[in-house]
Amino acid sequence: MSKVVAAITTSVDGYITGPNDGPEKGLGEGGERLHYWVMGGPWSYEREPQGEADGVDAEYLREMMARGGAVVVGRNMYEAAGHWGDKNPFGMPVFVVTHRPEEEPDTGEFTFVGGFEEAIERAKEIAGDKDVSIGGGADLIRQGLDVGIVDELHIIVAPVILGGGKHLFEDFTKSLDLQNLRVRQSPWATFIEFAVRR
Repeated sequence: MSKVVAAITTSVDGYITGPNDGPEKGLGEGGERLHYWVMGGPWSYEREPQGEADGVDAEYLREMMARGGAVVVGRNMYEAAGHWGDKNPFGMPVFVVTHRPEEEPDTGEFTFVGGFEEAIERAKEIAGDKDVSIGGGADLIRQGLDVGIVDELHIIVAPVILGGGKHLFEDFTKSLDLQNLRVRQSPWATFIEFAVRR
């Protein structure tokens, strides 16, 4: 059965970016360290990644790609990632939640949608029996948890303290119970998978 899965990488102190994130530096200052697990080791905005994920990191990515049928992301994430070079990096339909859906590029790579819940519904339709992933940023994940549509929450903790940036649960006040599903670890990350209890 299709699920809505929210997955995001944080620092040990709960930040999903370092300070001053934005175009050309989507993960902020020092934030590249959050995604060493995705890139197979150290990289920076000045020096392109040299490797690719392996071991537990690659296993997690393969599983999520196999489960996934569509991805929902926020406009800020889309912009901070430099539109991923105008090429969909996910291998499945991507819905971008934005207040300006009329600005959708004509590449056919991304679908702009005017509201979060509409984006989730459209993603569910196209995903069929596969999962819908809320890929971020933090604001979309908080919205999904707040309205009760998230079935699984995956927190990937990078072994780094950033000391500032965008906090995953900034101003989130809803109390939720989670069920431990699985924990696995690599040198670059600890993958904690929860079911969201209703």
